[in-house]
Amino acid sequence: MQRKLAAILAADVVGYSRLMEIDEADTVVRLGTTRENMIDPKIAAHNGRVVKLMGDGELIEFPSVVDAVRCAVEIQQAMAECNEELPPEKRLEFRIGVNLGDVIVEGQDIYGDGVNVAARLEELAVPGGVLISGTAYDQVERKLDYGFDFLGERQVKNIEKPVRLYRIRLGDHPRTAAAWMRGKSRRSWLWLSAAAAALVLTAGSVVFWSYSRAPSVEPASSARMEFPLPDRPSIAVMPFTDMSGDDAQQHFADGMTDSLITDLSKSAGLFVVARNSTFAYQGRSVAVSQVAEELGVRYVLEGSVQRAGDRLRVNAQLVDALSGGHVWADRFDGNVADVFGVQDAFVTRIVEALNVNLTGTERTEIARGRTDSLRAKEAFDEGWSLYLRFNADDNAAAVEPLKRAIRIDPEYGRAQAALALVYFRIEDYAWHEEVLFRLDEYVWNQQYGAPPRVAVCRAFEYLENATRYPTALGYTAQALAHLRFGRAEEARREAGRAIELGPNDPEAQIAMAWALTTSGEPNAALGFVQKALRLNPNFPSHYVLAHGVALFAASDLEQAAEVFDQGARKNPNATALMPPFASVLAGLGRREEARRKLLAWRPGSNQAALEDLARDYKFPIRWAPEYKRMRERLLDGIRVAALPLDVTVSSLTAELKQDDAADRRIAAKRLGWFGPSAAEAVPALVMLLGEDGVREEAVQSLRKIGSGAKAAIPALAAIEKDSFIGGHAKDALKEIRGD
Repeated sequence: MQRKLAAILAADVVGYSRLMEIDEADTVVRLGTTRENMIDPKIAAHNGRVVKLMGDGELIEFPSVVDAVRCAVEIQQAMAECNEELPPEKRLEFRIGVNLGDVIVEGQDIYGDGVNVAARLEELAVPGGVLISGTAYDQVERKLDYGFDFLGERQVKNIEKPVRLYRIRLGDHPRTAAAWMRGKSRRSWLWLSAAAAALVLTAGSVVFWSYSRAPSVEPASSARMEFPLPDRPSIAVMPFTDMSGDDAQQHFADGMTDSLITDLSKSAGLFVVARNSTFAYQGRSVAVSQVAEELGVRYVLEGSVQRAGDRLRVNAQLVDALSGGHVWADRFDGNVADVFGVQDAFVTRIVEALNVNLTGTERTEIARGRTDSLRAKEAFDEGWSLYLRFNADDNAAAVEPLKRAIRIDPEYGRAQAALALVYFRIEDYAWHEEVLFRLDEYVWNQQYGAPPRVAVCRAFEYLENATRYPTALGYTAQALAHLRFGRAEEARREAGRAIELGPNDPEAQIAMAWALTTSGEPNAALGFVQKALRLNPNFPSHYVLAHGVALFAASDLEQAAEVFDQGARKNPNATALMPPFASVLAGLGRREEARRKLLAWRPGSNQAALEDLARDYKFPIRWAPEYKRMRERLLDGIRVAALPLDVTVSSLTAELKQDDAADRRIAAKRLGWFGPSAAEAVPALVMLLGEDGVREEAVQSLRKIGSGAKAAIPALAAIEKDSFIGGHAKDALKEIRGD
């Protein structure tokens, strides 16, 4: 029986039976959506693990009480904001109990007094409240700035000793109060702008479609859907058609489309397909039914924009693809300066038409990501569209318009975050040369030195600015920045915040996937990858990289090879996929194919250059220190892919018996690159453990062979106290024994 000390959070929905009686289907869907888009990201951000779901209840384990209590408070604060906008009969309220105690571990499940106390505390908590035990309070009293009320001791069912009870005062938490005041200001601004736009729409436009007379379109078929329809209203916003006849206005039309996607994506009650996937249809004449079936959505928003000087006309219609009828349609005629109010009004009308409520947090986030300057918005739209094309030239071209947006509005947090991402990409993919063609090379080299250093400096400069004006995009950029240094836990926290603020943002899902993969949880990462792929069916190549590497880390090489192959076929120019693809193929023994992938990455390389590739390869994401051997495994696969095809485990084993010590050392080292498949070389490697100059490589190779090197255990145990090689021998024994 295995026991351990754990922080346990127990939660359940207040009045769940009553809610089910009122509307069973709606309650189930809303609870599922709340868990997926609000609660699960917070759990992941605070390093929690869902042990089990029990209808309306949930049991979660955390590595620290601080994480558990913070998560509980953030869940209740978020639920309070959500419920603020709902009638009483629609509100989901949770009771939460947190305990630190001893638990019994059985597989993935836990039970015992530690769990029982958390469950009893949850039962005693008030709706919307958090109750913690004395053992939990003792750990967080001086570490968290929440207010606590001591409620005395209480005898609880099946627990011998009374339990000290502490209630967290959620209402007087200083950070909560400050956030509420900021939110109140933002909400007021948002609704005033929406109201103003509604007046403009009423006075200056005509409704040019009506529900009864709108022409129907051919209905989509559920049976032909590429993906199952989500459990909430799903929508694809098509690129608005530019009717101006001026190519220079295309950025404006694209920007309006992008803004609507971004704003709607903030709603956890909607499923919104990402920009990349809908913009794939730009310039093509496609039926609504085709779009709905290919992207797996029920609703499609179409529109057009016509701008002439300061005048603006916008048409929009929301179509129910399954019925072929129009759900909502409207037209705006007015001044370009009113564009922000028009966007707010359109978002409000769309969510109302789909019977979705925007929470206070969602409205605040929509407002926070905006700028009040039309010129800044236009510059951002131009730069962002270039960044999303994911190639060196367009990435370089994105720098100038994004800088222009920031010069116009220095508090434009989304533009600051976008520019940080542009510079990170310059560094990650070595796109410095393209930037130097566009920027002042003299200033760069004189002021900062080599271009790679400049790119990183600039990225962190803009990222720091973005943190002053936080947005979902900013949190995603921060997560990726942490991942550059192997800070996976910090990356999980920031990615969780990004998902909370932008539940339909696939980039935030990919950031969370990387954080989980590099912290030893690749199977959990695959769930976030799948969410990103579903939100963005026409996904870019870096999703393939995250997907394939997660599968590699989960030791599913066959599936990883298939994912990389599909990604390479979809985008032959995505050469950044080739090194990990080659590593996976080498691990599968498909070395000739692996070698071709390396040559596709570095065409014309001779044998010496190929063998240097692994040394020079810079993977843009680092594993957490305790999981850095996964990176070693990836690089070893690249090394095997670069070897001449006649270099095999058998030939290297034979070389271990050569007279030249240098040849034996090289052969011993190369055998380790083959990992478990080099098990046949174990006896020969054991023979080298007593030979100075070679035994270190022999020990390291035995470690990499792992469980297949059990025959080496006695020999390794005999040298684990050696002052020079003993540490390596201990590491090898751990890997071989599976400790």
